[in-house]
Amino acid sequence: MILSRLRPKAGSTHSRKRVGRGDGSGLGGTAGKGHKGQKARTGGRVRRGFEGGQSPLVRRLPKFGFTNASFKTRYEIINLDELSAYGSDISPDSLVSKGRIGANSLLKVLGNGKLDKPVNVKAHKFSESAKAAIEKAGGKVEVI
Repeated sequence: MILSRLRPKAGSTHSRKRVGRGDGSGLGGTAGKGHKGQKARTGGRVRRGFEGGQSPLVRRLPKFGFTNASFKTRYEIINLDELSAYGSDISPDSLVSKGRIGANSLLKVLGNGKLDKPVNVKAHKFSESAKAAIEKAGGKVEVI
């Protein structure tokens, strides 16, 4: 193989269509923009959400509610199928030492996946399905 002789497969590339270069090109005259109007002008684009002067949908719909995200309780999520990889006794401290969650994080266990061995889990929150699956496998659940 000689790198200087490499070429794209025949028919796989096309030359760029040059607009506004005479009537013989097929895109001369108005250069594919039609006659007059905002979109035919230089820089003529309408902004996102603009509806031609009609009151936009985002302004017609009512505003309601407020959630102050700075006070929201955020949990680090861990699923059942991940639990067995972290040993038989799992707590936020053990997961912090293994780099799975941050030092000040709250831990929530969700019920996605299956447990193959009994584990003892300490966490700040459990889903109902996770709690039932851990206890069914012979493990213990402790809410911190």
